[in-house]
Amino acid sequence: MPINLKTAVVESREQRLGTIIGWDGKASDLAKESAYARGGCGSKCGQKARRVCELNSPFTQGSVCSEQMVECQAGNVRDAVLIQHSPIGCGTGQVIYNSIYRNGLALRGLPVTNLHLISTNLGERDMVFGGAAKLERTIRDAWERHHPKAIFIASSCATAIIGDDIESVAGQLETELGIPVIPLHCEGFRSKHWSTGFDATQHGILRQLVRKDPEKKQEDLVNVINLWGSDVFSPMLAELGLRVNYVVDLATVEDLAQMSEAAATVGFCYTLSSYMAAALEQEYGVPEVKAPQPYGFAGTDAWLREIARVTHREGRAEEYIAREHQRVRPRLEELRALLKGKKGYVSTGSAYSHGLIGVLRELGIEVDGSLVFHHDPVYDSQDPRQDSLSHLLDTYGEVPQFTVGNRQQYQFFALLQRVKPDFIIIRHNGLAPLAARLGIPAIPLGDEHHAVGYQGILNLGESILDVLAHKKFHQDLAAHVRLPYRKWWLEQEDPFVLARNGAA
Repeated sequence: MPINLKTAVVESREQRLGTIIGWDGKASDLAKESAYARGGCGSKCGQKARRVCELNSPFTQGSVCSEQMVECQAGNVRDAVLIQHSPIGCGTGQVIYNSIYRNGLALRGLPVTNLHLISTNLGERDMVFGGAAKLERTIRDAWERHHPKAIFIASSCATAIIGDDIESVAGQLETELGIPVIPLHCEGFRSKHWSTGFDATQHGILRQLVRKDPEKKQEDLVNVINLWGSDVFSPMLAELGLRVNYVVDLATVEDLAQMSEAAATVGFCYTLSSYMAAALEQEYGVPEVKAPQPYGFAGTDAWLREIARVTHREGRAEEYIAREHQRVRPRLEELRALLKGKKGYVSTGSAYSHGLIGVLRELGIEVDGSLVFHHDPVYDSQDPRQDSLSHLLDTYGEVPQFTVGNRQQYQFFALLQRVKPDFIIIRHNGLAPLAARLGIPAIPLGDEHHAVGYQGILNLGESILDVLAHKKFHQDLAAHVRLPYRKWWLEQEDPFVLARNGAA
């Protein structure tokens, strides 16, 4: 279905894509249940969402909300300000996101500064009488302090409950200040998974920042939708004579505005890029590169060839692919010998996990299980070439213990016990301490581009060798700590027993 930019509120992932946060079984079974149906959309495409049977647990130990994703997206635009129209507690993430932002700037060789995030600090009186006047004052404060080129406003559960009309306030101040003032509807309870927060930020940018009538196309410019990782895409695409326009994190307002002028749009993860890439193609004719993600040889080859086809650089791509294969093969063979017999486990976002499992299989590492934090049965383009789960299965084979779960520690124990890995790869580090208590070291991928491309295969292999060198420390730790769960729960083999058996 077409993306609707006429309304200020983005459709949730559940509505558009059929997103689920609870499932357990073989990866091949999940692929069969999803809208792509293992590569052939058929009559299923065109539906808003594909409904996959979901396991609904009655207990949640902790998670993330959509507003936090807006913090780490809109809040990372370098010459803009993000206002969180919320109680101060919703702004506690500003501390960690400021650290991530500064590290990201350093990785890219950009001047290191602090985030420009402001909370309206709603209190009890505001919850009774409304907080619109407070929001108006905060927008003016943001302008006087920082003179930004755009101001984003993130809603919250509290503002949704009291019904503040943030769109009217934004419209009034946009006229007064002469800069875009962009409302982002991202209340935590609007969607059951935080990835809708990515879409909310991208929706606002597409509506109010992207140049509607670009005077000319920049035929050598490629939009790369990413987070704050190191700059691995510039050297890769430079081999094809292309320039990179990184969005949304660490971008400027002008970087975002010129997205409509680009020759193509790509991403390192379809979870993050699905909405914006599809909308740029729909609204502005900027082609979304429809290919497997750039992980492992097969994925990176296909990804580069499709970029080359779209931008008419096929010859240069083939030369680059051949050189890179020849360059990385010797060290890859050494890594495979060193890692022979090792078993890994991936616990990250959905599409990202599919790519990482492929890289582990390239390294000769056994992967019997994975926990993904949600599952999208289809992406916004609905193109089977972007079916990252089926690409994983067709290229690298089955993952027998494949779990969709919303980052729940109490389930993680049973998941790891089923496969007993030598190490785990993780993005959101809240689960890593539990693995450490079981004697399992974790690789926290703070730089999400670490495993991208041909060099990424070697990068991940080297990181695994490094973390396995600390195995004895984790085994000693496991011998001297206790887990915070009762014996009954530790004896359960099914992490979803509470969902399957109400009597439990």
